[in-house]
Amino acid sequence: MLRHSSFWPSLAFANLLFALGVVAQDENNPFDCHIRTNDLTYDLTPLQGEHTVSRTRETPPSNWVDSVRFDLCADLKLQDGVAASDQCSVGTRACLIKTNRKGDNSDRVVAVIPLAQSSALDPKYSHIVPTNDKPKGLSLTFRGAEYTSVVQSLTFTFYCSTTESEPQFTSYENGEVKIEWSTSSGCGMAADDDTKPPPGKTHDPEEVGSGIGWFFLVLLLAFLSYFALGAYYNYSTYGATGADLIPHRDFWREVPYMLRDVVDHLCTSFRPRHSSRGGYISV
Repeated sequence: MLRHSSFWPSLAFANLLFALGVVAQDENNPFDCHIRTNDLTYDLTPLQGEHTVSRTRETPPSNWVDSVRFDLCADLKLQDGVAASDQCSVGTRACLIKTNRKGDNSDRVVAVIPLAQSSALDPKYSHIVPTNDKPKGLSLTFRGAEYTSVVQSLTFTFYCSTTESEPQFTSYENGEVKIEWSTSSGCGMAADDDTKPPPGKTHDPEEVGSGIGWFFLVLLLAFLSYFALGAYYNYSTYGATGADLIPHRDFWREVPYMLRDVVDHLCTSFRPRHSSRGGYISV
């Protein structure tokens, strides 16, 4: 009988852990436009897609135009027909473009600033308590890269409103752009205490089903890797052929019998016991 090294079960287990780690990493989307805070849930998916807000500052004899291009729920796509140096790189969710405009001369881009990047997004959010002049809402902040040694960021203030408005560029100071937006998405809904999602994310049945599907796919791939690598090891080390290629063949041969014993035990445990009439138990 061929000897089988215990190296292969350990390798298969390591492969399984690695694959599960990949699935967990895929689940960790930095921000998917679903938020829970202060026992309220917010769904910002109606606001998804690319938006552009801008402001103009007059500095005679020229003007400065600050434009912020952003997508709340996904990374921005590169623009066709725009030089790579005049737009933010892949992986950016919000990009500030500073343009100098003078008379009839063509605009000149003087700064391209990544305000929010998925690799460093670190979303922060909080519920806004209503005041006399402001309704309730939600505050959301994204982080970006450093620009001139200052960490950039983008803060949204979503005010609860029954009517939808366009986002407004309100300020840019100390590396932080502030945008105000009146929208029904800023109202929030009472969270169900029985189905609390992790902070910053809610899950629907489709997402849960997708996660389970990935889990079993990774599990299947791990087992296939175990058998393939085990067969190769047995062939290259021992010259095995046929059934001897199966790693830990004796163990797998016993599996059906072990399953049968488990089923028999369960059936015996749950089979009802009947006593005979008159209080006598048959022997």
